[in-house]
Amino acid sequence: MSDFTVVASGLRFPEGPVAMPDGSVIVVECEARRITRCFPDGSRKTIAETGGGPNGLAIGPDGKLYCCNNGGFNFVQHPGGLLIPHGQADDYSGGRIERIDIDTGAVEILYKDGDFGCVLRGPNDIVFDAHGGFWFTDHGKNRPRERDITGIFYARADGSHLEEVIFPSENPNGIGLSPDGNTLYAAETYTCRLMAFRVIAPGKVDQAGGLGGAGIPLYRPAGYKFFDSLGVEEGGNICVATIGESGISVISPAGELVEFIATPDPFTTNICWGGADRKTAYVTLSGTGQLIAMPWPRAGLTLAY
Repeated sequence: MSDFTVVASGLRFPEGPVAMPDGSVIVVECEARRITRCFPDGSRKTIAETGGGPNGLAIGPDGKLYCCNNGGFNFVQHPGGLLIPHGQADDYSGGRIERIDIDTGAVEILYKDGDFGCVLRGPNDIVFDAHGGFWFTDHGKNRPRERDITGIFYARADGSHLEEVIFPSENPNGIGLSPDGNTLYAAETYTCRLMAFRVIAPGKVDQAGGLGGAGIPLYRPAGYKFFDSLGVEEGGNICVATIGESGISVISPAGELVEFIATPDPFTTNICWGGADRKTAYVTLSGTGQLIAMPWPRAGLTLAY
C-alpha cells in the first residue's frame, strides 16, 4: 500500500472529491447529506445541506457545483467501525441533479425524476465534456428482493435537455471521458465491469457496440471486488475505485491492468487529482470516513472546468 496522509477524518461516508485551486478538496458526506470543503490546514466548512443522498460532484462551466443526488441510503454502523450503505433510505426523496453555489450554499434542483420523460432513481457520478454538457450514471436503488434497472444520461448545464442515452446498464457507477473526449467509460458495481462507449457527437454514442447494444466490456478483475467511481489520467489510464479487496485499479485504454494500488478501507469509493502538476491523488475512504492524499506516479487529467 502506498504511503498517504489523512486530509480529513470523521467524515460521514465521503464521496465525489473535487480538488480546488487553493488546495482544498470538496467532498460530499453522503450519510450526513451535506457538501463539505476540506482545507489543507485540517479545517473544514459546510458548503451546503442538500438532503437526500449527495454523491458525485463536478464543477460546471458556470463555476458552480453539479451534484448527483441519489435520494438517500439507509446506513448501518458495522461493529468493526465501518459505516455501510444499506438499501434505499426510509425517507427516500427521489433522484435528482442539483446545482450548488459554492459561495452562498444555495441549492437548485436542475433535473428531477420525470423531467423530459426520464426516470431518475439514484444519480451517482458525473463528468462534463468540452461542449458544456455532462454525462451521469444512475446507479438505482436496492430494496428487499428487487433492484432498479437504470441507465446513463446526458444533460445540458442550463437545464434545457436531459436524455437517457444508454439503457439498460448494469448498476452503473463511476463515469469518465478519455482525454480526447471520444470514449466514455462507465464502471458497473456488481458486475465489476469497466465499459467503454464510442462517443460520436455531444451526448451521443455508437449504439452498435458489442452483444446487447452500445459499449464493450473493457476490463473485469478476478477476486472479491466491486467497482465504484473513477477518474482518468492525463495519459488515458482509467483509475477505478475498487470495493472489497480495496484499492485503485489502474486500467489502460486497451483494457490491461497497469497496477493495483491497495488501500486500507474496503469502501474505497473515488479518486481525483490536485496540485500544480496534478500528481497528488485524493481518495475517499468512505467506510472509515477519511479523505486521504497520496503521491501519484502520473498526472491526472485536466477536467473540462
